[in-house]
Amino acid sequence: MQDDKIIRLFFARSEEAIRQLDCKYGKVCRSLSLNILGDRQDAEECVNDAYLGAWNTIPPQNPSPLLSYICKIVRNLSLRCLRQKTAARRNSHYDVALHELEGCLSSAGTLDDQLDAKELATVIRQFLDSLSVENRVIFLRRYWFMDSYHEIARQVGLTEKTVSVRLVRIRQKLKVWLEENDIAVSS
Repeated sequence: MQDDKIIRLFFARSEEAIRQLDCKYGKVCRSLSLNILGDRQDAEECVNDAYLGAWNTIPPQNPSPLLSYICKIVRNLSLRCLRQKTAARRNSHYDVALHELEGCLSSAGTLDDQLDAKELATVIRQFLDSLSVENRVIFLRRYWFMDSYHEIARQVGLTEKTVSVRLVRIRQKLKVWLEENDIAVSS
């Protein structure tokens, strides 16, 4: 079913909207949440909570594209759940991916002093637009969807080593891009 038809079902307050949303994007949502949480039961709960969130916000929201909208809800709920579950200990899969980016960004406090999150998002969006489609997919699969090198390699038809090298190069380019846009980076 097309996104606009699913959204119309939400506006009509039809429970069929949730079923169609799950049919179309459930696998992606569960995969995203599972990559962050590492626990199927918690991931399923976050996805269900995301569907409730979509139900409560559509209407008045009329999201386009719907996939980005629901993935953002799933990701935020999954990250919140992860923070609650791992407040005192590190979660290796998620922390490893974010640790890779530490060389590009400075501490949050310094970043807040220089520009707000919206400006940073604009600069990063421009950076992503400058990448080839394949490199953009690799970057987003790693740092947004938290996919493993193995999973990314399988999806884009490269070796894990090639994905690893590409990510190192992309992070280096990101660091230069941020410096050129006067954003403090780690040394």
